[in-house]
Amino acid sequence: MPTYEYKCRDCGEKFDEFQSITDSPLSKCPFCGGAVDLLISGGMGIMFKGSGFYITDYRSDSYKKAAEKEKSSDSVPKSSPSDKSPAKDKKPAPEKSD
Repeated sequence: MPTYEYKCRDCGEKFDEFQSITDSPLSKCPFCGGAVDLLISGGMGIMFKGSGFYITDYRSDSYKKAAEKEKSSDSVPKSSPSDKSPAKDKKPAPEKSD
C-alpha cells in the first residue's frame, strides 16, 4: 500500500498515511481537525539485491570476483575463541582521588 504525506494548513503538522490507491485523499487533520494538503514526495529508493536484476546478473567478471571474495571473507571468523585479547589480561587503572 502506498504511503501518502500530508500537511495541515492550520497547525502545520506533517504526517504520513497508508492508503490504497483507490481511497480518496484525507481532508481533515487527525491532530486538530483542520484542512490538509497532499504533499508531493520523492518516494522510496529501490534496492536491487539477489538474482533476477540486470544490475546484479550482468555485472563485469571483475566485479563478480571482488564481490565473491568479499562475501567469503565476511563468512570467515576474524579470530578464534582461543585467542587471548591483551585487554582482558590488563587490570583497570586505579582512580585518582583529589
